[in-house]
Amino acid sequence: MRAAVAVAQNPDDALAGLELKEWPEPGPREGWTRVRVKAASLNPHDTWTLRGVGHPAERIPIVLGCDGAGVTDDGREVVIHPVFGDALRGDGDQTLDPQRALLSETMNGTLADYLLVPDQMIVPKPGSLSFAEAACLGVTWGTAYRMLFTRAGLRAGDRVLVQGASGGVASAAIALASAAGARVYATARSEQKRAFALECGAVGAFEPGARLPERVDVVVETVGEATWAHSLRALRPGGTVVIAGATTGGMPPAELQRIFYQQLSIVGSTGCTRTEFESLLRLLDTTGVRPHVEEIGFTDIPNGFRRLLDGDVLGKIVVDLER
Repeated sequence: MRAAVAVAQNPDDALAGLELKEWPEPGPREGWTRVRVKAASLNPHDTWTLRGVGHPAERIPIVLGCDGAGVTDDGREVVIHPVFGDALRGDGDQTLDPQRALLSETMNGTLADYLLVPDQMIVPKPGSLSFAEAACLGVTWGTAYRMLFTRAGLRAGDRVLVQGASGGVASAAIALASAAGARVYATARSEQKRAFALECGAVGAFEPGARLPERVDVVVETVGEATWAHSLRALRPGGTVVIAGATTGGMPPAELQRIFYQQLSIVGSTGCTRTEFESLLRLLDTTGVRPHVEEIGFTDIPNGFRRLLDGDVLGKIVVDLER
């Protein structure tokens, strides 16, 4: 079968270790389900694997791809929940399991014609979602859902700031918060990306660091050092910053005086549980909210990753495995 495989790791040239090649097709295994992959999305996590960030060299080669959708051998249309973990080891939450792993970390991922995963990672696909739409939900939209509703406790009427609005998690957070009745503001570096934020549901889009019309209850932070000071200043007293990434660096000045005096909450968030993922699917099915998807073919995967590395993406790039 065809597969996009990390065959080597290079911290300076991520794509040097990427190969599109023939790979052994997975066979049956007790307690696991085989899926004919219809669509799979590209994620920054794939480029981290290629760079050797958080992925041990002894796990190379491995098929890339953290999430996707397809059809099982018995004909069920399914979506992959990308987090493999034991809720018992995580005090009832599989994302808190110290041994948790994201798909393509310890088992082959979705950028292949066939996928074999534990049964617990298989979730029925709502009929209202296309395979391409469903294929990009696991990592980015699941992360955004948990950030907003579980970790930050978002309520209808809350005011939200989303930093770096064109990214997958950020654009998902705009759409989900807006659908839940929040008033959403966003920041982005270019006019095109700010227009995209408005298209996703923001009521206002601003340059990074700009003064907002009002202070907010929740800041969705995935950028890190470049936006951290602005995130703290944008919060009302008692507000919450929820963090699921730090693409510009993870060691900004902490501003502890502001945090304790304003009684701010700083909350981390990673991935989503299967229950949260199923709730996300129901929300999209009910509201009609959809991800912004750009589809490419299998042979376009290297160029898709290059665009991801260059920041030349609005929403999600999804690979159509039937092309």
